[in-house]
Amino acid sequence: MPDWRDRGLILAVRPHGETHAIASLLTREWGRHAGLVHGGMGRAAKGVLQPGNLVQADWRARLEGQLGSWQLDLEKSPSALVLDDPLRLAAIGAACGLLDASLAEREPQENLYQSSAALLDIIALSDVENHDSKRRPWLEWYLLWELELLAAVGFAIHNECCTLTGETEGLAYISPRTGRAVHHQAAGEYADRLLPLPALFGGWKQLNNEHEAALGLTGHFLSRHIFSVVNQDLPQARLRLAYLVASRYKDTR
Repeated sequence: MPDWRDRGLILAVRPHGETHAIASLLTREWGRHAGLVHGGMGRAAKGVLQPGNLVQADWRARLEGQLGSWQLDLEKSPSALVLDDPLRLAAIGAACGLLDASLAEREPQENLYQSSAALLDIIALSDVENHDSKRRPWLEWYLLWELELLAAVGFAIHNECCTLTGETEGLAYISPRTGRAVHHQAAGEYADRLLPLPALFGGWKQLNNEHEAALGLTGHFLSRHIFSVVNQDLPQARLRLAYLVASRYKDTR
């Protein structure tokens, strides 16, 4: 019987019959796995089966290709620490939803697992507003994580140099088609067709709506390369995150 034990992050939970559930996890060594949780729709299991939770996971199946089943023990619950903060709750849900929809099943993603687990800790444990210039606010870590996710699934954004001139400074735009950077002077009449490159992602100057622009940029490529291919929208939690960010930071434009 193929079985193993690993740590994992709960990504999504779906009902299976009246009392059971199918849980999708990102595990450290085995990648994204789905499995049956007996009694997963019961009251006792709901506290464990929350997106973002870190669990000790035991996997069992008769054959390697079968769905298999989980035995899960809760280690940490980031969402329980931010129940009073809709923005951070949305970020946890968005990260889990994107991982669940973007990653191929049963392909190891150890680096992405490590960075995702660290991100959830940052979201849960950071101050809501961090004014220490030596530390990044949690939302900026989230945005950088979305860049990493794109790279992990094969659609990296190339923001190192201008695709037209080769210059490494003064980058202001990203091509919505190729994902490559463009110098602010090289864009010319096509500037309004390009995506603004936030300073957080290597842009030459700070944008008035930096966080919203960053979410728009990564959201464009997530939608273009992953979700539109299967005729789906971005996950609802990701759309909610973008809405909440636009609402919270609208006065800083």
